[in-house]
Amino acid sequence: MRAMASEQGMSSWTDLLHSSTKLLEQAAPSAQFPPLQRNLDQLEALSKKLKAKTLRTEAPSQSIAATRLLAREGINAEQLTRDLKSFELKTTFEDVFPAEATSVEEYLQQEDWQKEKRDFLQSLSRISTLPKTNMIDKSSGGIRSGQMVPMASSSQVSSGTSAIGLLPLADKPVVEKKVSVYAEVVRNLNNARQQGLPFKPATAFKVAYESLGTEASGGKSVNMQKMWHLILKLMGEDSMMRQSVSRKMSLVIGARRHLEWGHEKYIMDIIQSHPAQAALGGAVGNLHRVRAFLRIRLRDYGLLDFDAGDARRQPPIDTTWQQIYFCLRTGYYDEARQVALSSRASHQFAPLLAEWINGGGMVPAHTAAAAAEECEKMFRMGDRVGRASYDKKKLLLYAIISGSRRQIDRLLRDIPSLFSTIEDFLWFILSAVQDFPGGTSFNEGLVPYSLDDLQAYLNKFEPSYYTKNGKDPLVYPYILLLSIQLLPAISYLSKEAGEEEYHIDAAHIAIVLADNRVLSEVSGAGQKLGVMDAYAEASSIIRQYGSMYLRLGNLQMALEYYAQAAAAVGGGHVSWTGRGSVDQQRQMNLMLKQLLTEILFRDGGVYLLLGSRGAGEEGELRRFLTDHKARQQFLLEAARQCQDSGLYDKSIEIQKRIGAFSMALDTINKCLSEAICALSRGRLDGESQTAGLIHSGNEILETFKYYPEVSFQEREHVSEQQTILRQLETILSIHKLTRLGQYLDALREVAKIPFLPFDPRAPDTSADVLQNLSPHVQACLPDLLKVAITCLDNVSDTDGSLRAMRSKIATFLANNMRQNWPRDLYEKVAKSL
Repeated sequence: MRAMASEQGMSSWTDLLHSSTKLLEQAAPSAQFPPLQRNLDQLEALSKKLKAKTLRTEAPSQSIAATRLLAREGINAEQLTRDLKSFELKTTFEDVFPAEATSVEEYLQQEDWQKEKRDFLQSLSRISTLPKTNMIDKSSGGIRSGQMVPMASSSQVSSGTSAIGLLPLADKPVVEKKVSVYAEVVRNLNNARQQGLPFKPATAFKVAYESLGTEASGGKSVNMQKMWHLILKLMGEDSMMRQSVSRKMSLVIGARRHLEWGHEKYIMDIIQSHPAQAALGGAVGNLHRVRAFLRIRLRDYGLLDFDAGDARRQPPIDTTWQQIYFCLRTGYYDEARQVALSSRASHQFAPLLAEWINGGGMVPAHTAAAAAEECEKMFRMGDRVGRASYDKKKLLLYAIISGSRRQIDRLLRDIPSLFSTIEDFLWFILSAVQDFPGGTSFNEGLVPYSLDDLQAYLNKFEPSYYTKNGKDPLVYPYILLLSIQLLPAISYLSKEAGEEEYHIDAAHIAIVLADNRVLSEVSGAGQKLGVMDAYAEASSIIRQYGSMYLRLGNLQMALEYYAQAAAAVGGGHVSWTGRGSVDQQRQMNLMLKQLLTEILFRDGGVYLLLGSRGAGEEGELRRFLTDHKARQQFLLEAARQCQDSGLYDKSIEIQKRIGAFSMALDTINKCLSEAICALSRGRLDGESQTAGLIHSGNEILETFKYYPEVSFQEREHVSEQQTILRQLETILSIHKLTRLGQYLDALREVAKIPFLPFDPRAPDTSADVLQNLSPHVQACLPDLLKVAITCLDNVSDTDGSLRAMRSKIATFLANNMRQNWPRDLYEKVAKSL
């Protein structure tokens, strides 16, 4: 065949050459059209060039028709072409409808393709909604939930792009807006807890986050809005939980309900995307939705039983187990029970399902045993050739009722393609998990699949496996929360800042979990922390976040977060009413006082906590320390800590506020003594410092005159401190006179000092005057003696009184050699003599 084709081709070329030669011979040369000589290669090149020009100016009729159709629908054909050029097709296990052809591990490996597909389809959606006068897409809208991972997202985009500062909330950057709305919720939460009013923190934080209007997934399967919905479900704030259900089981049920909520959104999206196949009509019932979904999902299987008007004409497909499974998976429990009761295929299963539903996912041991036995029967029968894949749902449902680790492990091993998404897998396991009291014994085949088993399985994979090396950062903490690994989830989030500063969300999730007192229930496989360790970790996250406000000078908000940090170790919401355990109350009080002291030490801290006057009756302190004696004790200790830290002004202010006048005067005298010593050594700021201290001391003494209910002992102490203050004032005045060169006046003041034996006209005394002097005054004596000698050296002795004073000073110094005063003092006195 090839030889014949070659011979025909050669014949055609020969005929063409012969015809061309004849035409050339017949053509007469012309001046207007001179003859041109071209060989075949040149003709081929010129032909290709001509063809290229015509292709640029002409388009196939099909292309023109397609462009016209797209334009009629408001779609930019050029934009669509660019998107298609950058769109890379990849292998996937079923494009629109799950074919049960992936394992749990393979799900995450296929997730990138799903994101890219959703991004592309969403971009087409945005293009079609643009005005027809502007066909260029410049927006960055949200992303719809895809097939593999049902998700909630918003298509709104933040409008805040201006710099931070004193701007309206709408004009601030997204992160700062998030900080602001979260802070308002914390303030409202604290007020509600203090007043004993009901408050749902998870709901409030979720609403606050949604108010930002910035949630756009950007190709991510999990966003913070979805995380907050999960937290809300875990806390059970939108439902009434049975009193008989344990706290751990209530968390499991909450996680399951969140997954059911997500699946309901998913099936509604599928129905809306395929209205003709769904054939929902005007029906709005839950069972109608599930059946509409099955019409789409099982469209290739033939006539379905609920659509068969005449079963004799064509045997319909029995969808009993599909209906029951998808009703349960979507949270339609009543409808699942209805289907089970109405079908002969599920007649034996119906009572087991009723027990599971009525028990909140818990069934008696004999019911679990019956379900496990049914699983064994199905496994023994094996897979029959040609059996429809949806029969596997029957085995799956019986495994849920049994809760048996053996049956579940075998199911996952023998049918690895049973779940197409990790959320379907988690729902199955969370539905099978049952909470039995410790010490319960089981037969080998009935050992329950526990929450620890699930956590251990999920923790075999690194965080990067779930997040796709950081491309989808919230997937890992989302999985941790779904598997009730609460503390690891917030710990991971607190360290994963990202563009959206997720550590901000982590602190507020920690507040919700600690307030609801759930961290002590479960910590995560391999992380068996003590009760206080778990809450201390959460408290640390909250405290660290609150310290940000402290550094920024926003003491009010720092106080609100510090209150939550203390409540975290005190029992959550019960700590506000004093209903926590004794140990919890002790832990809370210790931390609260530590954090309040931290605020008190800051500029403006005294005013915030104590108000403009008084000992906290008008400030924020009374919110957290309601007892007057407790406030007094706290402030006394805080004043001591201020003094130990060198914050004397703040210590004095606190002591004045609580009426500890003698303590305040003692602090003033200590500071005044140090300032006098500094002044004598030439420090320039000593004079202004001493003036302020003396003014404060006099002010306290004036206030003390009118202070009611002062004990006799306190009056005695104030009197002693007043004497010390006056003695220090005298010493200070002598230093000032000396600095001014008024040596004689200074010596006169030295002679008048009643507590020192330096008056030349007074008789000598051998009494130990130092034993009656305050340490603050004694600290000033070496410098005072030096000043006195300096003055004596600069004044003429006309009557011998100065010589007598020298002698008294020398005697005084000799009598107090044990004081270990500076060596240069002794040398100065000796030289003067």
